[in-house]
Amino acid sequence: MKPRFKRVLLKLGGETLSGEGNLGISNEVLQEFAEQICAIHAAGVQVALVLGGGNIFRGSQGIQLGIDRTTGDHMGMLATLINCLAFQSAIEKNGIPTRVQSAISMSQIAEPYIRRRAIRHLEKGRIVLFAAGTGNPYFSTDTAASLRAMEIDANVFLKGTKVDGIFNKDPKKHSDAELFRSISYMDYINQRLSALDTTAVSLCMDNQLPMVVFNIYKKENLKKLINGDNIGTWIGQPKDLPA
Repeated sequence: MKPRFKRVLLKLGGETLSGEGNLGISNEVLQEFAEQICAIHAAGVQVALVLGGGNIFRGSQGIQLGIDRTTGDHMGMLATLINCLAFQSAIEKNGIPTRVQSAISMSQIAEPYIRRRAIRHLEKGRIVLFAAGTGNPYFSTDTAASLRAMEIDANVFLKGTKVDGIFNKDPKKHSDAELFRSISYMDYINQRLSALDTTAVSLCMDNQLPMVVFNIYKKENLKKLINGDNIGTWIGQPKDLPA
């Protein structure tokens, strides 16, 4: 079966890597996610990844520790690099070449982010991992992911989470929470939903890049998405959304 997308940007929050816990990296989860990603790569999909760092450190945590926001955000960027290096190792154990590109200079362990080089890596069959967000404080990794998705001409922005998609309220706290199968960019923003940073959604809206939020903990979900199933919640222009 021909994949639905040629090139995808997959965003994974740091909390997804911690498994049942809230901190650190679960080796079991890391290996499972790496296998899922390598499976769609083997199907011919070019894959780029953006990882959050919330399982290690969030910039907002620094404020509670008396650290100014800019410094805290830089610490969070370093956390994303740790996650990228862990993921790089897990993916390469499956025989797929990778490159880590960082938005802040870390020349001994990662390439600098260069758009043309990233695209060339993808064309050569390498999985590219983007670290350190945008390199600027006050921007979320969701926003960084949407920016990178557009810069590399991805066909879709995918966000893997621990839940089935976007709900009208927190499904972990409310048993009657309802899942959106699809929602327009403007409805998402106007309803102040929180599954994605609104800046990220606005950027995708301006460039008409579809977005999908789905449960990556359910095996085969990523593969099903690539093969054409309408998994999770789709965000886009009303005319482009699945029925």
